Amino acid sequence: MDDLRPLREFRSETPEPGPDWLRTERRRFLAGTRRRRPYTLLATAAAAVAAAVIVPLAMPAEPAPTDTAAPATAATATPPLRLDSEVVLARAATVAERRTSTSKPRPTQWHYTKTLDKQAYTSEVETREGWIRYDGKQTAWNDDGKLTVQDVPPDPGDDDLSPQQYDAKLRALPTDPEKLLAKVVGDRHWIDLPREDTLKNTESANDRAFRVLTLYLSRYGTMPPRLEAAMFRALARVPGVRIEQGVADAAGRSGLGVWLDTGDDTVRRYVVLDPTDYRYLGHRMLWLKDEYLGGDLVGRAGEVWTTALTVSAIVDRPGQRP
Repeated sequence: MDDLRPLREFRSETPEPGPDWLRTERRRFLAGTRRRRPYTLLATAAAAVAAAVIVPLAMPAEPAPTDTAAPATAATATPPLRLDSEVVLARAATVAERRTSTSKPRPTQWHYTKTLDKQAYTSEVETREGWIRYDGKQTAWNDDGKLTVQDVPPDPGDDDLSPQQYDAKLRALPTDPEKLLAKVVGDRHWIDLPREDTLKNTESANDRAFRVLTLYLSRYGTMPPRLEAAMFRALARVPGVRIEQGVADAAGRSGLGVWLDTGDDTVRRYVVLDPTDYRYLGHRMLWLKDEYLGGDLVGRAGEVWTTALTVSAIVDRPGQRP
């Protein structure tokens, strides 16, 4: 699909800045999310859903922090507040179980998303919006005010799924947390695809569990409430899962930063969740110290790279906004 330049750019959550090392960093930042198509930022919903304006559910007060002495970095004058991950994820599961189930969109409806991206090397925030048909057969975007609609050819070597395929895959998953954890770790789809992804060759079971579970949690629109609750309970069983309070996405929204402690003291990668309803907000990558690849400086201590999903909605035609 490299010859389809407009489609490739539209499909990328994070723009290709140019240098080879930055493309490598982009893949590392998005490892576990595989969001090269705009519709993989969030699951399609049966009705218009805006992540920034979801009605909060009643819930207890936030849990008391278990560790307020996390070491400060160049990017944070005040250390983030560490929370008890088991308590937070148990509460998230309870909230998820209260949600109302949604019906499936029609195959010919379109999923509209609006996303933000703030690279580490600039103060500017890039806004992107686009449309993908629910059956994945077409995608659309605006180019200088002109709407372009393009067919999406099949790519059997990739792990991208259409919204419709994601919905079917989700509904086939078990709701028992232990069985769910075993299923996502052993799913060959997330192990073998995409075929060119060499990062998976050294991926541990814990890494894969965190990657796939957080990907699924970002696709909450058509997920059955019991399954979403099981996702949070399964995530709590992954060793090394940490949660920090006050982690911002590219839209500046303060959320819960969920990350996997792999022993890497150079870079920390967060999945940011809403602190009230635990919905996906975006991603955040923080350099804790200078990082070098092949002798080149690819990230300075304190630099931050963030994304945000601000709108996700089902519409009837490309170009339509909620």
